[in-house]
Amino acid sequence: MLNWYLENGKDSDVVISSRVRLARNIKEIPFINKVSKKNKEEVIKIVENIVPSIGYGLKLLKLKDMDDITKIELVEKNLISPEFALNYTEEKAILINEEENICIMINEEDHLRIQVFGSGLEIENIMNFAIEIDEKIGSLIHYAYHQKYGFLTSCPTNVGTGARASIMVHLPALTKTGNINKILEVVNNFGMNIRGIYGENSGSQGNIYQISTKQSLGISEKEIMKNIKLITEKIIEQERLARKYLSKDKLELEDKVYRSFGILSNCKKILSNECNELLSDIKLGTDLGIIQELTDLKVAKLRLYTKPANLQKFYGKKFDSYERDIKRAELIKQIIKE
Repeated sequence: MLNWYLENGKDSDVVISSRVRLARNIKEIPFINKVSKKNKEEVIKIVENIVPSIGYGLKLLKLKDMDDITKIELVEKNLISPEFALNYTEEKAILINEEENICIMINEEDHLRIQVFGSGLEIENIMNFAIEIDEKIGSLIHYAYHQKYGFLTSCPTNVGTGARASIMVHLPALTKTGNINKILEVVNNFGMNIRGIYGENSGSQGNIYQISTKQSLGISEKEIMKNIKLITEKIIEQERLARKYLSKDKLELEDKVYRSFGILSNCKKILSNECNELLSDIKLGTDLGIIQELTDLKVAKLRLYTKPANLQKFYGKKFDSYERDIKRAELIKQIIKE
């Protein structure tokens, strides 16, 4: 079975993935911004003791036992935040299953960040799954909870349900037609955040953006799902309209995507950023049926395995930046010819 990030989902021509995150803290242990090293160790120990009872094939992995490439690989898959990986302390861990559609960060901004992922627009299913996992964990440990305010979190904006939903979208046509800024403005005005692929303070890579909800207090999980699904469906509609507009000049569009395909197919070395931009054109061309040489699975593999850490994991070797550029070009040819 393929991992979720290599699968196709609903509306996957525009929507890359969906994620739900629930922020939870353990009662009577101080929040992360006030905890001692001993408190953090206690959080990990509490979670470690209940892992067999949680189920779902979850395993506890401590960050101190991971090398840097493994941590960055998880960031590139959007399973953990860059801050969690890079602001390194020994008192951090994750719970993760083999399919990697569940990843619970321990001692990030809260004691627990329960995350569930899915390919395409799948927000309802993964929200229900996240709640199921949350209720299982909640039956085994005591959460910090207030009758009036709901789940208590280190950041006031997460108080309430503690739930955040996010959708990763690919918007090449809106970018090429110059309408992307209007869309960004509408999303922000709708009470959502729209950021780069790796969240706050990161830019767009390959025309991929992350839309996420802001509010969790005074709003139910059902309303959170409804709001983000509504705005995402509007963005899908606008992106598809922009693609139709670009398709009016068929020759120009075909020339653009096949030039990108030609470079990727024949280059001897290529930088990561250039690869991301060319892959955006190639995904657009494949989704529109222009490029017949690639499948959706090959495009997903190209997007994942050309990233620096995943590239090194694929080969099982550590490379310097110049060697990575060469190996990236070799791997692209290998995947295309599969």
